[in-house]
Amino acid sequence: MESFSFATSDQLKLPLSVRVINLEGSEAPIPFSVLVDHPELKHIGSNQNPHSDLYVTAQVWAGSKPLTVPVQTSYKPFKTERRWNEWLTLPINYASLPLNARIAFTLWDLSPTGGRGAKGHAIPFGGTTLALFDKDNQLHKGRQKCLVYRHEAADGNDDTTTPSALAKKKAPTSKKGTAAVEDKTHDELDRMEALFKKHEMGEIARVEWLDQLAFRSFEKRGYQSARATQKPTQPQPVGQFRGDSQGESSRRDTAPSNFVLNVELQKFDFPIVFGDHEYPPPPVSSLQHMSASQSNVLKPPPEVHFGPGINGLDDDEGYGGPLIQVYDPEVGQRDNPAESKHRRLVRSQHRNGVLDKDLKPNAKVRDELNMIMSYSPTHTLSPEEKDLIWKFRYHLTRNKKALTKFVKSVSWQDQAEAKQAVQVLGKWTDIDVDDALELLGPTFDNSAVRAFSVERLRKADDNELLLYLLQLVQALKYEHISPESGHEVTQDSSLAKFLIARAVNSFTLGNYFWWYVMVECDDVTQDQGQDNQAIYGKIAYDFMAELEKRPGGKDTRKTFLRQAEWIKILSRISSEIKESNESISRRTERVKALLADPKNELIVIDPPLPLPLDPSVEIMGVVPEDTIVFKSSLHPIKVAFKTTSGRKYPVLFKTGDDLRQDQLVIQIITLMDNLLQKENLDLKLSPYKILATSTTAGLSQFVPSASLQGISSKFRANPALAYLKQNNPDSHGPLGLRKETLDTFVKSCAGYCVITYILGVGDRHLDNLLLAPDGHFFHADFGYILGRDPKPFAPAMKLSKEMVDCMGGSGSEHYRQFKQYCFLAYSALRKNSNLILNLFSLMVDANIPDIRLEPDKAVFKVKERFHLELSEEEAIRTLERIMDDNLNALVPVVIDKLHEIVQHFRA
Repeated sequence: MESFSFATSDQLKLPLSVRVINLEGSEAPIPFSVLVDHPELKHIGSNQNPHSDLYVTAQVWAGSKPLTVPVQTSYKPFKTERRWNEWLTLPINYASLPLNARIAFTLWDLSPTGGRGAKGHAIPFGGTTLALFDKDNQLHKGRQKCLVYRHEAADGNDDTTTPSALAKKKAPTSKKGTAAVEDKTHDELDRMEALFKKHEMGEIARVEWLDQLAFRSFEKRGYQSARATQKPTQPQPVGQFRGDSQGESSRRDTAPSNFVLNVELQKFDFPIVFGDHEYPPPPVSSLQHMSASQSNVLKPPPEVHFGPGINGLDDDEGYGGPLIQVYDPEVGQRDNPAESKHRRLVRSQHRNGVLDKDLKPNAKVRDELNMIMSYSPTHTLSPEEKDLIWKFRYHLTRNKKALTKFVKSVSWQDQAEAKQAVQVLGKWTDIDVDDALELLGPTFDNSAVRAFSVERLRKADDNELLLYLLQLVQALKYEHISPESGHEVTQDSSLAKFLIARAVNSFTLGNYFWWYVMVECDDVTQDQGQDNQAIYGKIAYDFMAELEKRPGGKDTRKTFLRQAEWIKILSRISSEIKESNESISRRTERVKALLADPKNELIVIDPPLPLPLDPSVEIMGVVPEDTIVFKSSLHPIKVAFKTTSGRKYPVLFKTGDDLRQDQLVIQIITLMDNLLQKENLDLKLSPYKILATSTTAGLSQFVPSASLQGISSKFRANPALAYLKQNNPDSHGPLGLRKETLDTFVKSCAGYCVITYILGVGDRHLDNLLLAPDGHFFHADFGYILGRDPKPFAPAMKLSKEMVDCMGGSGSEHYRQFKQYCFLAYSALRKNSNLILNLFSLMVDANIPDIRLEPDKAVFKVKERFHLELSEEEAIRTLERIMDDNLNALVPVVIDKLHEIVQHFRA
């Protein structure tokens, strides 16, 4: 079938409008003999003048009942023709029209003596009823010719007696062939009318000279047809004139007259097909909604086996009709209702009992409780486990790891149970920050629980809070903040109040908090919705209002505004360069000229401006000569700025790309580096800074380095080692290198191998594996995470031959040391898996591309890489097997070679 573009009427939130154009036609005057017998007829306006004044009313009907009040045309005096040319707006939207909707048009005449159907001094001149949808359920549009039924008010019933068009009938033949010729002529005229309508709607291309010929030919044929069919008008019986009272007894069947009412309906670019409004189903049973941070989502629907003869819709034997889906409001029920009632009865025994405070578990129950406490945040508690936790809730208040399990075990819909649970919360011991972050997820919407979590966060210093700030800004989506303006968000949300209070007291926190919130305000995608923008807009406003109350707050606000202007200028320059169709050298010269232009206020920045990417650095002006435009589809720009410390700070600015995913990965790497260093394990990681300034632009720190691909093209034999020897030679050191350089390389390789494996970073090739001259190895470009990879059979961990050769080969002491660092890092990160999983659960609704694809599985993909179901020794053996398989695999080598060939042809 050919493609058919259309819209549905239920989406059309526009009022129904119709234009009454004019009335065509004429009739023979009433004979004097009739006027003598019925003198009241001569007072009717249309009997006095063939162009007497009339007005038209339009009313929408459906189901033989009026849907709207009638709307009428304004007064128009007529001289040579009855032409209104007036748009009438009916009080109903297209979206509300049923399929059998129709417009009843009635033309009203003037009669001081009244008559049948009169309303005051107005009597029906004639009427017609136009259906709004055709037989194909499409909305009529454009001009419509409506037959007028003389002396009849329009009948809007479903079986109307005044239809605007008659069904075609075979005319009786008076003379041989005469009717056939007339029917053929009328059919041709109807066909031409339809083509003219298409021409007027723009569906037929306009050709001036050809259109004129067609119009003249049509007019000529119309005149000929009118003369051929013209007959002498016979005097009508008195009863036919609806203006007289005697006509009541002599009514006949309604028939169309010689009059035609021309109207015009609204035109649309695409056909409008009838679409009925679908009401939402009744709510599914009231369940505590779950998120990726708590549940395994609902169980899959059971496999259905139909009986004999009804194994499917395509079964021709036995049952012949279609299967009907019946809505079940308990389809989402996870528990057996009988078991739920039993659980409520069991808990009622322990709800208000004084003995609960003294209950202590025996050895067997204590082991069960310890097992429950070891569950990961994604584990779903069984009903029996929830009952056990509730029973010993007072005993568990001394266990900080038990709080999140206790909150999950509470039936928060039960007000009495929820009230007691809040009282127990106040007696709980201090919890860790990872549990506090879990309580801020979408699963926990009780304000008391979220406020308890915020109290724990108050004890974190600014540096620690900065590690989780990105997720805390996302957690604001789950607070009870009204998008409507009226009162401050700090009154609605304890988390918003806490974040604003800390952000106004620390410029670094405030800087990042401001830009994280601005990106959310900039996100206008359908996934986020207008309410999300309104909420973050209120948060930004309250932050600025609170900032101005503090000493020096006005200056800080001006600084943020200057940062926004600075970003705007860079965005404009980057967009111009990206869209220009020039060579790289020409683009680079243009960028340098724009940066040096005093109008852009970048050559000198006075007073110095804190860099949004790193507010501890203050920039004083740009260094145009250090500018580079890179060869890629988005043409990112490297710009260097002079700082107050006398150094240059190079940044990479990119437009047309959403950097929020890269920003998230860098934040997680920074957090993991912090966790490893707490375990006295410094793996020389170098997570460069990235800041998304909008959904399509951002900044990243530029670290001087070279890709392994570029190094391999320069040094053929053991390229990474040759590169490091060139920059750090030492004839007495291991492999001819300075010991510190090789140690840095081995440690950083181990750290990034483990971290990129846990995060499932994909699309790893030698172009995004970078090596700094001092031995720091790191990854770049995190466009694919959580196991996604554009290349088939991609390895789970990127451990290239170039990396291993630089360590002296797979049998060397340095490689064995590399593996030990990998095992130590993996074990340390597994201990903090709850924190990392909770951070990812807070990012489920952050519109991150690779999380948005499968938001309910994002946390589980990370959890899968930790192998929490295994013991530490088994997990390390699994990691070693993955490393060995990757080292000996042929596919990664082939992928790297193919990538090198493709990049060579692109260059």
